[in-house]
Amino acid sequence: MKIRVSAVQYELRTIRNFGEFAAQVEHYVKTAQEFGADFVLFPEFFTTQLLSIGDEQGHALPIGALPDFTVMYTALFRKLAADTNMYLIGGTHVLRKNDKLYNVAHLFYPDGRVAEQAKLHITPTEVKEWHMQPGETFDVFETDKGVVSLLTCYDIEFPEIVRMAKAKGADIIFCPSCTDDRHGFHRVRYTCHARTIENQLYVVTTGTVGSLPTVDFMRANFGQAAIISPNDIPFPPRGIVAEGELNQDMIVTGDLDLSLLYQVRESGSVTTWRDRRTDLYPDWK
Repeated sequence: MKIRVSAVQYELRTIRNFGEFAAQVEHYVKTAQEFGADFVLFPEFFTTQLLSIGDEQGHALPIGALPDFTVMYTALFRKLAADTNMYLIGGTHVLRKNDKLYNVAHLFYPDGRVAEQAKLHITPTEVKEWHMQPGETFDVFETDKGVVSLLTCYDIEFPEIVRMAKAKGADIIFCPSCTDDRHGFHRVRYTCHARTIENQLYVVTTGTVGSLPTVDFMRANFGQAAIISPNDIPFPPRGIVAEGELNQDMIVTGDLDLSLLYQVRESGSVTTWRDRRTDLYPDWK
């Protein structure tokens, strides 16, 4: 099976109302539709753009105000997924549950369903500055294009959770991210490559670009989208199906051939998935 994926290098810029946010999102979705994409990936924390709308005094809204936009955010993405017949990974959006904040990735199905996966590993900034809580459950998601997993930014740096995703049947990991400098960006990017080699699956990742000058901790963004494959003969030599230009407002699109994954797992130059030592390190207990 071949699947076409698009990853959005979302440009953060100050906006005045939700309508401007919706128009920007729709622009990217319709562009991906013109390329014939099956899945469209948005970055982590891209909805923080809504905080730049500000209050009556012109001050940016606090992170705790972001859940107030959830109904509008969800309605927007559900409509776009239905109208375009595409699967939309709406980056991440902050939800409030039992008076606690969670950084949650959303998968919008064309039929109106919405799947959620809270970020499992929380960075020090998310904990100290935004008081985020880690998710407590982990799932993979079945689609008519295959089984996928949503692992956000820091999550991809932990090999155990990706191995669990593969053991549960995932062939594609969607990794929305948000990094503010080269160090953070390359931590995510290098570990995305490692996870494709270890588990012989695809990783699609993207990050925020641009700036929100009035929003704390969103003033600097360093991002690039990439569609990453295992490193073996059927795939591109560097394991890069496609990648964007650093820090540019753009969409990256490429094709994933799931049959190649099955081929290399069985008879590749190396067979890392088959050769794992589950007698020494189980996929999970």
